[in-house]
Amino acid sequence: MTCLALVSDDSAAKKRKPPPLYWGAWIGWQLTGTEAPYDMNAVSKFQSLVGKGLSLVEWSQAFSDCRSSPCQFFDFPAADLQNVRQYGAIPVLSWASSSIPNYVNQPDFQLSDVIAGRYDGHIRSWASAARAWGHPFFLRFNWEMNGDWFPWGEATNGNQPGQSVAAWRHVHDIFTSVGATNATWVWCPLAEIKKNTVRGLRAVYPGDGYVDWTCLDGYNWGTTPENPHPWRSFNKIFRKDYLSITTKIARKKPMMLGEIGSHSGGGNKTAWIRAMFRKVRTDYRKVRALIWFNAFDRTINWPVETSPSTLAAFRRGVGKPNYKPNIYGNISARPIPRPRR
Repeated sequence: MTCLALVSDDSAAKKRKPPPLYWGAWIGWQLTGTEAPYDMNAVSKFQSLVGKGLSLVEWSQAFSDCRSSPCQFFDFPAADLQNVRQYGAIPVLSWASSSIPNYVNQPDFQLSDVIAGRYDGHIRSWASAARAWGHPFFLRFNWEMNGDWFPWGEATNGNQPGQSVAAWRHVHDIFTSVGATNATWVWCPLAEIKKNTVRGLRAVYPGDGYVDWTCLDGYNWGTTPENPHPWRSFNKIFRKDYLSITTKIARKKPMMLGEIGSHSGGGNKTAWIRAMFRKVRTDYRKVRALIWFNAFDRTINWPVETSPSTLAAFRRGVGKPNYKPNIYGNISARPIPRPRR
């Protein structure tokens, strides 16, 4: 009887109508010579490749540019966000309390500096400009904070346990104080790290009052020489942490997959993408946004257009009607809600 019930439940799950999802990409320079949104032709080119308009466009910005002295702080990128909105997509801005070049060791950009208020003037100015722009956008602040490769990670740059949450809350409170309610806050650790126990993830979670969407990043590195790993399925990478977050840490929050990618070395990238769309449909129903990392990183071929079969698999996946196109040029709700049918 138990076996029959399990089969019946699984069959019912596969027959349920899939929930609608926002979808999009982090689009690199390889399509036009300049990454999106600095060149919106890159978005148009990607759209023509995959056969559907994007509802999300993602990119990143640090606090400042320290390639020369003194450092120059970046303004709020209102023109870039406006270009994405005019295209009909929702901007997803990954904003980092760091400088470029992106070295891990940045003693002037430790989390303690943020917490102590060293950058309050910049944060307040940036948040005020966000309020003045006025439209909703996803703000993915200090992503992958559970790793050791970014200067804002708790395991790097002299940072201490608990400071990720404290810095997040400090920055969020400044946004609240200036009325920048158009930022939808996305908390995004990396999936499949050994220390990603429920307790470990909860330790870097700012709390329901400070987070609008949860998120996970995850990559199947395969045999790339830059960071070789055993070949891992989509389920192997995401399932454990997805369940921890959606059933124990932030049960009422929608989830975004903020960066997804698969290398082709060591396995079948086309089959991996097919499985990704299948699993999201049946087993990850709290995932309501999905973003492919469509850029080269140290020569790794994350983009879907590097193989005709891979591109075809991705095109079929986002071609399903539950993946929403670029129809959000007039979105006004804040925080940004789950997409509707």
